[in-house]
Amino acid sequence: LVEESHFKMCPDVPFAGWDVVLSADPKVPICLLEVNLSCNFFRGSFDKKVYLDFIDESFAKLQALRLTADAEGKKFKAT
Repeated sequence: LVEESHFKMCPDVPFAGWDVVLSADPKVPICLLEVNLSCNFFRGSFDKKVYLDFIDESFAKLQALRLTADAEGKKFKAT
C-alpha cells in the first residue's frame, strides 16, 4: 500500500515515512493516515550504514540528473 501510494503521490521524494492505520472495521481494514517527508527514527532500530549509503546514493543520482538537465537547458524532474 505505501509503495503504491509513494509512487503515485510523491514519486520525486526518495525517502518517506508512512503512518498506516490497521482497523477492525471491515469496510476500511487499512488506510494511510499521513506521509512524513522528514521522517525520523526516534523509536526504530536500523542499520545506520545501509541507510546513510542509500541516502548518499539517492542524492548523488538526483544531483547528476539535475546537472544533466541544467547542462541541456531542460527542466529537472526526477523519475
